[in-house]
Amino acid sequence: MYLLSAFPCFRVSVILPFMPKYYTLNEANETLNLIRPLLEEMMEIAAKIRENQPELWELVRKSAGNGGNPRLSKLLVEFDHLDAMYHQVQDMGIEIKDLTIGLIDFTALRDGREVYLCWKYGEGEIQFWHEIEAGFAGRQIIDWE
Repeated sequence: MYLLSAFPCFRVSVILPFMPKYYTLNEANETLNLIRPLLEEMMEIAAKIRENQPELWELVRKSAGNGGNPRLSKLLVEFDHLDAMYHQVQDMGIEIKDLTIGLIDFTALRDGREVYLCWKYGEGEIQFWHEIEAGFAGRQIIDWE
């Protein structure tokens, strides 16, 4: 017991299991105000990385022997920034499904079971939901709440 009391954060994570955040439709729509600018920036960075991906490996290979490459360093900084934003969104209980089209899901409860409130960048408010296993193709108009 002494060992656990020396590490209170460890004790909490062992005792308390991860509990998902369940969004109501209103909470998810309010959260979109925070998510839109983050998602837009993430999509831009991801596009830059994809754009440079064909030559990325060659840049890594060449820079290893000659002290680095400024273009590669810039991409790695952007990748680190993208990773930090990804975790920020994920820590809010929001799942990023596709950065190409800006697709995200908010976990919600419908009739006592988990579903996703589904939103795509460019849409107004959240209007669609789908079963966890159904994915984007299974989106349905929200006719509840």
